[in-house]
Amino acid sequence: MPDYLDDLRLAHVLADAADAATMSRFKALDLKVETKPDMTPVSEADKAAEELIRGQLQRARPRDAVLGEEYGIAGTGPRRWVIDPIDGTKNYVRGVPVWATLISLMEAGEGGYQPVVGVVSAPALGRRWWAARGHGAFTGRSLSSATRIHASRVSRLADASFAYSSLSGWEDQGRLGGFLDLTCEVWRTRAYGDFWPYMMVAEGSVDMCAEPELSLWDMAATAIVVTEAGGTFTGLDGRPGPHSGNAAASNGLLHDELLGYLNQRY
Repeated sequence: MPDYLDDLRLAHVLADAADAATMSRFKALDLKVETKPDMTPVSEADKAAEELIRGQLQRARPRDAVLGEEYGIAGTGPRRWVIDPIDGTKNYVRGVPVWATLISLMEAGEGGYQPVVGVVSAPALGRRWWAARGHGAFTGRSLSSATRIHASRVSRLADASFAYSSLSGWEDQGRLGGFLDLTCEVWRTRAYGDFWPYMMVAEGSVDMCAEPELSLWDMAATAIVVTEAGGTFTGLDGRPGPHSGNAAASNGLLHDELLGYLNQRY
């Protein structure tokens, strides 16, 4: 089995470059922000970070395809880098430090492309998480200064912490009733949002989280970090991996109950 460690090292180099670019414009008074056709914001920093990553990948991995939120797909083949230059752009443009660059390598295999490397870098929080298939999940400042992370062992909803991003998407899908029922059953709920709850699931500080509508670039990197930490990452339909257009992540012990509540329709 490939070890993917060279790819993981490259992903860290890409994240370092992206961090420098995004932090240089974070809280800039003259930051340019536009509205995309889907009515979500995009800043000049989103575009600059993705362009930077794409340029470095073209030099370091010219045969690999690249899929990014801002510039779409380029190239073909069995290996595909998936990039979200700033996950949490709404936070970024308002000066909230909860945002991250998500970088994943996906490889074609049984069941389609699957993530084999993931780096989640949140420079405004001073945090980074990463994983490579078969090597576990870690957090730290660098590959040489890292701590291995593990999902929790909480097995009862009454003892569980559940994280989410907002209520609106659940209502739009007719899942709000099951969502609210779940919040009444757990020990604690918090709306951390974006990449962060998935990383908390991976390091065991949150036991489960979910979002009703996501894109592949929102999930590819977080999915492998969660699973390499011993957790479970699926769509709301139970399909493993980041392919369902939505996500449910847990420590694994609570996953069936999590999906059960979120698939209740009223």
